[in-house]
Amino acid sequence: MPLPKAELHLHIEGTLEPELAFELAARNGVELPYADTGELRKAYEFEDLQTFLNLYYELMTVLRTERDFEDLANAYLARAAAQGVRHAEIFFDPQAHLARGVGMGTVVEGLWRALQHSEPVHGISTRLILCFLRDESAESALETLEAAKPYLDRITGVGLDSAEVGHPPVKFREVYEAAAALGLRRVAHAGEEGPPEYITEALDVLGVERVDHGLRCMEDEQLVARLVRDRIPLTLCPLSNVRLRTVDTLAEHPLPAMLDAGLMCTVNSDDPAYFGGYVGDNFDAVRSSLGLTEERLRELARNSFLASFLEDDEERRARYLSEVEAYEF
Repeated sequence: MPLPKAELHLHIEGTLEPELAFELAARNGVELPYADTGELRKAYEFEDLQTFLNLYYELMTVLRTERDFEDLANAYLARAAAQGVRHAEIFFDPQAHLARGVGMGTVVEGLWRALQHSEPVHGISTRLILCFLRDESAESALETLEAAKPYLDRITGVGLDSAEVGHPPVKFREVYEAAAALGLRRVAHAGEEGPPEYITEALDVLGVERVDHGLRCMEDEQLVARLVRDRIPLTLCPLSNVRLRTVDTLAEHPLPAMLDAGLMCTVNSDDPAYFGGYVGDNFDAVRSSLGLTEERLRELARNSFLASFLEDDEERRARYLSEVEAYEF
């Protein structure tokens, strides 16, 4: 039985395994430019964030119907459950679908068909977080939030993802203010490829409650001190960092130093179909490559539930935390 954990940094489109991509392509009459799943897997070698994003958006074209999104979410939830996930806060990228003529309702209702049964079927409670694509315009983000308004009973928060460099958080001030006014929780990718200043800006300008990635905070001592003081969670994705060349090898990952500094780190999988592992695989990898102790792993699991948006169900959070404390390695 794996260590109980929450996953807080997971792009549902990034869970599209080659086998499911081909299955959905056949169902929807989409021709993929790959002979078979083996050839497609070879394309999962990336030089940087942008080369990954190119394939990520290309494969997304197989997602057309509510059933497709339901199948995608169910496949993720089954894998996550097998790796000890008890709670998942799932990102989705509506602009990437809207641009292809797939409506907001198709995406949200399709995902919801899986999520509403997630607890009885998979033993996982869920939250849904709508992400804005930072390489699209601020106006597009506002239009996307407007399109999501009929579905806000199913959406817990907003996030900010895609190509980071050259797209500072301040660009999205207005849409984050609008999201806050609607009572939505706020997170954002910052400090993955972008500089530490993007983390500070996400906190000050966007009012984020969690920083996705945040690796580069270690370059700014004052920022680290602030993150520690304010208990701002960081959702780290170690295997993703290696696959996208943010760090050269897992053995060089700053996670131990970040924990030693008192930062509230969590471990997540990001886009697991593309980056070589789901969240349990990430835990196993950091344990073996970084020599993390059992108590450190327990701390990471504990942090994942403390950082979760479970304020509406503190009894559930307490139950999950007790599972972590009772876990025997």
